[in-house]
Amino acid sequence: MAEPRPRKEKRRCAWAGMTDPLYLEYHDEEWGVPSHDERHLFEMLVLEGAQAGLSWSTILRKREGYRKAFAGFEVAKVARFGARDVERLMGDAGIVRNRLKIESAIANARATLELESFDDLLWSLVGGKTHQNRFRRLTDIPAETAESKAMSKELKRLGFRFVGPTVCYAFMQACGLVNDHTVDCFRYSEVSIAATG
Repeated sequence: MAEPRPRKEKRRCAWAGMTDPLYLEYHDEEWGVPSHDERHLFEMLVLEGAQAGLSWSTILRKREGYRKAFAGFEVAKVARFGARDVERLMGDAGIVRNRLKIESAIANARATLELESFDDLLWSLVGGKTHQNRFRRLTDIPAETAESKAMSKELKRLGFRFVGPTVCYAFMQACGLVNDHTVDCFRYSEVSIAATG
């Protein structure tokens, strides 16, 4: 009887690694999938802002803590947070306890409420559809683009905080406003199809 062949691993973007199940799940199921869900978009903007200066794995491990601490990312509830809530959050080990990042999440909820549609605003900044990149290597992917700079400028004008061009580009990647899966990654074509479907 022949030895069973080892199962061939799917090719993924180099940043996803191959050992952390949380990272793999995020890469394989969520990252880059076009999102029009206002709650999800707000969640990802808060998480990308919280990640500034930290590793994404730190934020992924604290994601459930963020969901609990920030009322499931219900924008209207977060917008009502006040000074007591900020102090409560500063003591919450389930999130990154950085006052500026906490206050920015609340300010961003308030700014989001002022908009007719957060989704429409964000997607209008990329022409209404996912920009399909064709990067071959991780090193080809920029940290920011003209579009992320424009998004940053517009969000800041509207009162959003912790939304620099690099944070905005990471947000655009996460929420499928751009497809930055490398072309050899099994998710590249799947996300491309989802973006056009």
